[in-house]
Amino acid sequence: MGERPVTALWRGSWATRARIASGLVLFAFALTHFLNIGLGLFSAELMAQMQDWRVAVTRFPPVTALLILAILVHAGLALMKVAQKRSLRMAAADWVQLVLGFLIPFFLIAHVVHTHVAHVLYDVDDSFAFLIRLVWGTTSGLQQCLLLLIVWTHACIGLHMWLRLTRWWARWTPVLSGVAVLIPAYALTGYLVEGRRIVAATSDPETFQSFAASVNWPDGAAFTRLAQISDRALIVFLCLLAAAMCWNILRRIIAGRSSIRVHYIDGPDVHAQKGMTLLAMSKVNNVPHTALCGGRGRCSTCRVIVETGGEDLPPPEPGELRTLRAVRAPPNARLACQIRPMSDLTVFRVFQPDGRRGRAHASQGEERRLAILFLDMRGFTARTSGQLPYDVVFLLNRFFDAVVPPIQRVGGTVDKYLGDGFLAVFETADAESSARAALEAIRQIGSALDGFNEALKVHGDPEIKIGVGVHLGLLVLGEIGAAGNAPRTLIGDTVNTASRLEAQTKVEEVELLISDDVLTAAGIDTSGLPLQDFDLRGLDTPLRALAVPQCSNLDANLAIDARNEE
Repeated sequence: MGERPVTALWRGSWATRARIASGLVLFAFALTHFLNIGLGLFSAELMAQMQDWRVAVTRFPPVTALLILAILVHAGLALMKVAQKRSLRMAAADWVQLVLGFLIPFFLIAHVVHTHVAHVLYDVDDSFAFLIRLVWGTTSGLQQCLLLLIVWTHACIGLHMWLRLTRWWARWTPVLSGVAVLIPAYALTGYLVEGRRIVAATSDPETFQSFAASVNWPDGAAFTRLAQISDRALIVFLCLLAAAMCWNILRRIIAGRSSIRVHYIDGPDVHAQKGMTLLAMSKVNNVPHTALCGGRGRCSTCRVIVETGGEDLPPPEPGELRTLRAVRAPPNARLACQIRPMSDLTVFRVFQPDGRRGRAHASQGEERRLAILFLDMRGFTARTSGQLPYDVVFLLNRFFDAVVPPIQRVGGTVDKYLGDGFLAVFETADAESSARAALEAIRQIGSALDGFNEALKVHGDPEIKIGVGVHLGLLVLGEIGAAGNAPRTLIGDTVNTASRLEAQTKVEEVELLISDDVLTAAGIDTSGLPLQDFDLRGLDTPLRALAVPQCSNLDANLAIDARNEE
C-alpha cells in the first residue's frame, strides 16, 4: 500500500512538525489570555468569569502537562536551532521571529513566577485584578505590555510562515491581518481600563488593605523570594542560550577545519563547511537557490538531482520522503534544505536560473490569487465546415476584435488563444479588484457580442453563441519554456477549473458560469442568488457557481445595479 498523502501543512521533519504543534498549543493559550484581558474594557465581572473558566481548564492536570510540554518543546527546538545553525544568513522574517522568541523569556519568567508560582507557594489569588494592581504604574507594567506585543508578533509571523502554502491563506490574509492588529489593541485597552478602575478603587490605604486581604497579597519576604526565583530562572535560561551559542561556535570551528566541494551543474563550484545543509551552502556562497517555504522542508522548490556523491548521503527522513513523493520526484532527488553533505557532491538545481537577466525570478514563478476567464465560440467547427481558410480566419479575427477589447479595457490580458477561444487573466493589485474587473469584462463582452451579432444579421449570417467560465483562485505566473523562448504564462488548478466551468456551460445551455469564489471576492452578497453545485472533473468537492443565460444580462441575474459595482 502507498503511503497516505500528507497535507502541505504537516510536511517536513519531525522537528518542524513538533515546532508547529507546540506553537499552536501556545498560540491557543496566548489568544484566549489576550481575549480575556480585553474583557476589562466591558466589566471586571466578565473579565473575572472568563478567567475562572480559563484557569479551570489550564490547571486541569493533563492540560497543565500539555502546556508545560509545549513550552519545553518549543523552547528546546529553538535552542537546538541556534546550536546547529551553520550560517547567519536568514530572511528578515526569520531573524525577527528568532529574536522575538528569545526576548519572550526575559519578560515572561517574572510574569509566571509572580502569578502561578506565587499561587502555588503562597496561595495568592493570581487573578488579573492582583496582577494589574501589582504592576500598574511601574516599569514592570510597561514590560508586560511589551511582552504582549512580542508574543503576538512572534506568533503571527509563525502562523504566516506555516499557512502561506495553503490555497485559502492569501484570500484571507487582508481580513486576518486586520484581526491580528485589533487583538493586541483590544487586550491593551482592556488592561488600561481595568487598571484605572482597580487603582481608583484601592487608592486609599483602607481599601487597599481590604483588597490585599481578598487576594492574599504576599508580604515583603514572599516578594523577595519570588524575585530570587525569577532571577535564578532567568539565569538558567541565559546559561542554556549561552551553551547553545557556544556549541554553535565550537561546531563551526571544528567544521571549518575541513570543507567539501559542491559542483552545481550549469553553475559554480563552491567550497563549504561540512555539516551545513546544501541550501545553506548555496546561500553562504551566493548561489541562487529557490526555497519558497524558507528551507523548512514543506515545499519541494529547493530540490536537487544528485548526480554524484548521493551514495554518501543518509537516506531521506520521513518528512523529506513525503515531500518528494508528493511531487513524484525521481530516486536521486533530494531536498537541499534537508541534506547535510559530508563529502563532495555534484547536483542539478531543478528550479534554477539560466544566467540571463530577469530569467531567474520569472522562471521560478509568482503565486497570485486572481480571476481568470475561459471563452469559447460555440459550434465553430460546424459553422466553418466547407468554408475557405481565409474566411475562417476573417471570422475569427472579427470575433476577437469584438470581445477582446472589453477585457483589455478593464486591465485584463489574453494569456493565450485556443483556436476559437481564449484564456484571459485579470492581473490587478488584489483578488477583489481582479474579480470586479472580470465581472465588468463580462458585462462589456455581452454588449459587444450583441452588437457583433446584429452586424451578422444584416448580412444574413447566423449569430454567434459563446460559453464563458470564470473562476478565481491561486495561479502560478512565470516563464515556461526553454531559455530564450519562454513566454510568460499561468498554470494551476484554477486554470483547469475555469476551463471545466466553460465546458459545463454547454451542458447547462447557458452562456456563462461564474464561480462563487469570484462573486464573493468581488464583494457580492450571494445569499439570495440561485447558486448551483457542479461536480467537475478533477475536483474533490462540488464547485458552487452561478449560471447566467446571457452575459449581457449579468446584472439582472446578480440583482444589482451595475453602477454600484464600478
